[in-house]
Amino acid sequence: MSEITNSADYAHNYKKEKINVVAIVGPTACCKTKIAIELAKLLDGEIVSADSMQVYKGMDIGTAKPTAAEMGEVPHHLIDFLEIDKEFSVADYVKMAKECIFEITNRGKLPFIVGGTGLYVSSLLNNINFAEQKPDLELRKILIKKLENEGADSLLAELASFDEKMAKRLHPNDTLRIIRAIEIYKATGITMTEHIERSKNEEPIYNSVILGLSYRNRELLYDQINKRVDKMLDAGLIDEAQRVLASDCSKTAMNAICYKEFASYINGQCDLGAAVENLKQQTRRYAKRQITWFRKDARVNWVFIDDYFDFEELLRVCAGIIKF
Repeated sequence: MSEITNSADYAHNYKKEKINVVAIVGPTACCKTKIAIELAKLLDGEIVSADSMQVYKGMDIGTAKPTAAEMGEVPHHLIDFLEIDKEFSVADYVKMAKECIFEITNRGKLPFIVGGTGLYVSSLLNNINFAEQKPDLELRKILIKKLENEGADSLLAELASFDEKMAKRLHPNDTLRIIRAIEIYKATGITMTEHIERSKNEEPIYNSVILGLSYRNRELLYDQINKRVDKMLDAGLIDEAQRVLASDCSKTAMNAICYKEFASYINGQCDLGAAVENLKQQTRRYAKRQITWFRKDARVNWVFIDDYFDFEELLRVCAGIIKF
C-alpha cells in the first residue's frame, strides 16, 4: 500500500484497497474485552469499542468498561468521552468509528471492533450511510409527549404503519431510534428501512473477519452474567447507579442496563434483593437479544467458550480464524 498521510486521504483511496478489520461480538459476559486485548497484542492492533453505553463518562461499573490497566495494554477508542446528558446515535457512532479505523490503519495497525451493540457493528461493517436529516424539534416534542401519555407501544405502532420491517427490528425500549425513524420518514417521505437498503447498494469498504463469542450451554452464559452482576455490586454499582439516576441523563444513556433497574430500590419501593434479581433477569434477556441479532449475520465465526479447556486454547482458536 502506498503511504497515505491522513485519514481523509485513506477514505478517498479505500476503493483501491479495502481495509482489514476484525470484529469481536457476542452477548454480554463472554470475555470479549479479554480476548480482544490479547488478540490485538498478538496482531499489532488497536481496539474501537462498539458499545453504545461505554461512550459515557461516569458509567464505568455498570457498562463493564475496560479498566485503566487493560486500556494501558492496547490503545482503546470511543470509550469514556461523552457527557452523560448528551445524545449519541448510531449515525454518530458510524461516523466516529470510521474515522478511528482510517487513523488506525494509516498507522499500520489492525483495527478491532469490539462490543455487543449489534446495530452499531452491522451499520459500521455494512457501510450504512444514515440520512443526513436534522431532527425536527417540534415533531420530536410531539412524539415525546405521545411517548409519555400513551407509551412506547403507541410509537412503535405508528412506525409500523409505514415501516413494518423497522418496527419489528426495534425493541419497545429503544424509544430514541423509534422516534428517529418516524422523524426521517415524515421529513423525507422515505422509510428508515429504505434508507438502509439504498446504502447496502454501495461498495463495502472493509475486509472483515467477525468472531462471535458465546457459550454453547446457555445456562453457563447465564451463570457468568449472574456472577458479573455480583462483582459489579462489590465494586460499587449501587453508588454509581445513584449518581447516574440523579444526573441529567440523556435518553440514550437512560437505556443502559444496570441503572434503571435500581430506581425502585433507591426510591424505597423494593428491597435490594428484588432489584438485583431484576437486573440479572434483564441482563439475561438482553443477552438473548444480542445472540438473536448476531445469529442473523452469516459472516460471524462462532467460537463457544465452553468447547475449550482453557483461555490459552480459546485464544489460539480465535487467532487462527483471523486471516486476510
